[in-house]
Amino acid sequence: MSDLLIRDLAQVATPAGSGGPLRGAALRDVHVIESAYIVCRNGRVESVGRMIELPADLPAGIEEIDGRGLCAIPGLVDCHTHACFGGDRVNEFSLRAGGASYEELHAAGGGILSTVRATRAADEAELTRITMKHREWMRAHGTTTFEGKSGYGLDHDTELAQLRAVRAAGGVPTWLGAHTVPPEFDGADAYVDFLLAEVLPEAAAIAEAADVFLERGSFDAAQSRRYLEACSGAGLALRLHGDQFTESGAIELAIELGARSVDHLEVTGSAGVAQLAASDVTGVLLPASAMFLSRPMPPARALADAGGLIALATDFNPGSAFCDSLPLVLSLACTQLHLAPEEALVAATVNAAHVLASADTIGRLSPGFAGDIVLLEAPDWRHVAYHLAGDVVHTVIESGAVAFRRTAYST
Repeated sequence: MSDLLIRDLAQVATPAGSGGPLRGAALRDVHVIESAYIVCRNGRVESVGRMIELPADLPAGIEEIDGRGLCAIPGLVDCHTHACFGGDRVNEFSLRAGGASYEELHAAGGGILSTVRATRAADEAELTRITMKHREWMRAHGTTTFEGKSGYGLDHDTELAQLRAVRAAGGVPTWLGAHTVPPEFDGADAYVDFLLAEVLPEAAAIAEAADVFLERGSFDAAQSRRYLEACSGAGLALRLHGDQFTESGAIELAIELGARSVDHLEVTGSAGVAQLAASDVTGVLLPASAMFLSRPMPPARALADAGGLIALATDFNPGSAFCDSLPLVLSLACTQLHLAPEEALVAATVNAAHVLASADTIGRLSPGFAGDIVLLEAPDWRHVAYHLAGDVVHTVIESGAVAFRRTAYST
């Protein structure tokens, strides 16, 4: 790996401290260095500081990036995506714009099942190509680490192909076998039997976590418990989709089983907020999905004020959040969830990394952490949230090497 110096940066902004995740008052604790530099050696951050502190003994031939007019933040971490899928749902988007609800579309054979048909029709090579393309989309918006779920196969071969495609694209694979019940099964119990007997042994060798959609019309708390307990026994970390449309016991189950996160929370009430805030389960908030479906926004402010763990993610998927931009999510977090820019940055870096069990290696610009850096073409790092849907990402660096550089506009 080559060594890298980024010099003369307007600002470096990074979550303070060295441990994670951050909650309570620490959620706003972002360390900002003016007129700064970053040195990466062997793919990791070696030092960060003010230009007047730049070491004099840098190796000859070190690659340099001129950071004048740029700000640096840690590489963004998208801890909840469904980036591996076939086809699209643009027709469904049009129907929803005409008044059809998400649940009505699902009951009519649309929704998840329409993507299942398209994903099953694609072979593994095509799924890998698609996921790599989506990974490039995310990278262009500053995402240096992403999680990707299966759940659009709902059979043995396609579920495993999705997990391998996510891994091949450099993502963190999560097995969402219990996404919904495919039409060839007579009910959720029979389908869970199949998943645990026929898919789990191989899925556990590829995935790092398991997820379940605990919701009316998909899997209830008892079925979710059976699935998650078996997955935990196979060595997988636990995640849950919960409280998207109904409060059906997802928070209680997540806390009882020690899940890493419960995601969505659009309908979580005050009792659920209090339970989650008193636990070590992270609430992953998906404001792009809530906006896309015209659903209530999750109670981010209440969770943060109560001392809860929160993270932000895109929920990138073809049906309910066709969004690959974490900066857009940060804008929504500030304008719709009423989080401060500092809280939003922490939630999309070190706290999201915690959900992926990586808060000790990614999510900060500190010595020893991965050299994953986003350079923003802005005078202040807060433009990453302030510039709504703006082309603010200038350069993306992964493991100390340039992975994306935006083409300059012609004048």
